[in-house]
Parts: sequence; C-alpha cells; structure tokens
Amino acid sequence: MINKFHNIKNSLNPLMFDLISGVVTALFFSAFIYFEHLDITLKLLNTIFALLSLALFLYISKRAILVAGFFIGILWFYWIGYSFEYNGVGYLTPFITLIFAIIYMLFFGVLALTNKVYIRAALLFGLSFFEPMDWNWLQIELIFVDSYIGVLKYQLAVVLVAISLPNYLKMPYKHVPLLLIILAFSFNPQVQKDAPLKIKLISTDITQDIKWKRETLAPTVEMVFKEINSAIDNKYDLVVFPESVFPIYMNKSPIIMDELSKLSKNITIIAGSLLLENTQNYNVTYMFENGNYQVAKKLVLVPFGEYIPLPKFAQKIINDTFFAGASDFKTATKPTDFIIKGVKFRNAICYEATCKELYEGELDFVIATSNNAWFAPSVEPTLQKLLMRYYARKNGVTIYHSANYLGTGIIK
Repeated sequence: MINKFHNIKNSLNPLMFDLISGVVTALFFSAFIYFEHLDITLKLLNTIFALLSLALFLYISKRAILVAGFFIGILWFYWIGYSFEYNGVGYLTPFITLIFAIIYMLFFGVLALTNKVYIRAALLFGLSFFEPMDWNWLQIELIFVDSYIGVLKYQLAVVLVAISLPNYLKMPYKHVPLLLIILAFSFNPQVQKDAPLKIKLISTDITQDIKWKRETLAPTVEMVFKEINSAIDNKYDLVVFPESVFPIYMNKSPIIMDELSKLSKNITIIAGSLLLENTQNYNVTYMFENGNYQVAKKLVLVPFGEYIPLPKFAQKIINDTFFAGASDFKTATKPTDFIIKGVKFRNAICYEATCKELYEGELDFVIATSNNAWFAPSVEPTLQKLLMRYYARKNGVTIYHSANYLGTGIIK
C-alpha cells in the first residue's frame, strides 16, 4: 500500500497531491458517520476505512495532515453553528463552522511536527485523551464503533503499532506486523442487559423555532398527557419524554406538576424541563412515581451552548454580546440515579450522555433525553447516537434514549 501511495504521489503536482490525500483521509475518517446517517452498517467497510484513515495520518505529508484536520472539523461539526440562529445571531453560523475546521486542523496538526511514523503514532494515541475547549465529540476510537475492532484504548494502541511497524521492516517481513490488528478485534464485548420493565420512549418533532413560543405550550402539554394516558392503557411501566419537553420552569407550574403526580400512581413518568432555584437556571429531568417526584439536575453542560468555557470576564462579554446577557446554566455536583420500580437508571441529559463522567460507578441502565431540534437538519443526531453507542459498549450499559427531532431508541 505504501509503495502504491508513493507512485501516485510522483505522478501528481505536490500541492494537488497533498490536497487530495488530505481530503481522502478526512473522508475515510468520517465515512462511518455518514453511512450510519443513511442507515448503512457495513462492518467490513467501516473497518477498512478506519484503518486506512489512521495509516494515512501516519504517512501523508505535513501539509496533507493540515488539510485532513480542516475537513474533519467540517465533516464532523459543520452543524454546531445552527443553534446560534435561535439566539438571534444566525449570521455567526459559517464562522463557527470555520472555527471548528481550524481547531481540528490544529488538533491533528500536532502530527505535522514530525515525519517520523512512530512519533506520529504516539502523538495520535495521545490526541485520543485530549478534548479541545472541553468539547469531547471527536473520540478517535469512535471510528471503530461499528467495525470489527474494539473501542478500548489498548485496541487503538495495537492498531497504531501494527500500521507503524511496516515502515521499519524490509521484505519479506514488511507487512507481517499488520497481523497484529487481529489482537485489536472485539472478541469479548461487555454484556449489555435489558431493563426488566416495559418502557415507552416518546419521540417528538417540535421545531426549535416554535418550541419556546407561548402558543406552542398548550398543544405540547396536551400531547404529553395524551401519550401518558396511552402508555397507561397499554400497560407500560415507564414512559420517557425528551429533554425540555415542557418548555417551562416546571417548579413554577403547580397545576401541571399536580396532574403528573396523580398520573404517576399508574405509571412512572420521566420528562425534561427547566428549574429555577435561588435565581439560578438548571436544565433538569423530572421523575414522577407513586404520586411523588424527584429532580435530576444536569451534570455536564454543553460548551458554548449552556456555558462558556472561558474565564469569567470573557463569559460575561460573550453572553452580553451574543446571548442578550443570558447567564450560564448551573450544574449538579454528581450524577443522579433514579430507582424506578426497584431498578436503577442513571439520568443523562443530551450532551452528558456522551461524557465519561456519566458512566462512573456501578450501572447497567441509562435514561437519556435530548432536544436535537437545535441542529436540524444535520448529522448531529447520528453522531450523538454513535457516541452513546461507544460509551454503552465501552461500559457495558444499555441506554434508553428519548429525543425531540431524531435519535429516539434503545442504544447498545
């Protein structure tokens, strides 16, 4: 493969070759997301593309690495700026996309500090631990999530060693180290259980431009109670609604809370909303059961969405300039577990369902709720699902996910 690579290189203009090889690397590295988005799961193809992308990162030119990182930033995160439209600063969307392209050009650009393959392999493995600006949605091992190779760190290390060694051996043993890749295969995946409850996951499709409007509240509340009563009629144990399905401060709406408490004597209800407590804003999940309720506050906030990961003075400037002076959300100090009919579920709200902090401790089941309408239409729900699948398989848990827009389902 390396010889063919050099033959193609010699036949093209150097700049054009670097551009092409960088773009191809980005496409191989991102293909699994778009296959999943099209409901295509081809483990063999995902495996081949993932291996090729890592091999190219080790062998392409320094300039091509920068090109690859730039386009990976776009292919993975072009959608991030979409949410700015709903804060009245939609004109920033292309700039946000460009910023993420540059961030990941610099992120992978660390590899361009050297031409030595073994150093690049070590650097690439090191990058798998790094989260720029607290943003963790580019997990390098994620490229293996729907392949024959496992998603653990040691499996990534084995792959990098296997594709590095051919550069330091001569024929006829040059390609023998590639056999080491077999050691990275996922032969003994962790057992993922099914919860012993009948669970109804509600999928809604309320567009973000109308979700928070006053006139949308009444039909939304009507829809929620209709779904609850339907779940009761069909003998479900638990019904789960998406993040902020109630676009209100629930603790300021006693009538709705009372009605949910009454219905919870027949079925357990999980629903997302907001909480206003001591002048602080919280993104929360309510769990109603047997006439009582419990509130789970979000633990991990979305960088630049729910908080600004910068010093206090910079947070204030950005919030005042771009978000009409809105303050950052506040967080819980530890994950919240719901005990539902004797079964423990870890609560996760959107972004935090893709964070390692949520999977600490003993757990088998996670209830995750999301509002993906912020980023419609895009591959964001697909990338979120892949990340949850990655954490589910890595930690041996099963995730019950209810989302607004796309993504509802059981994730293993």
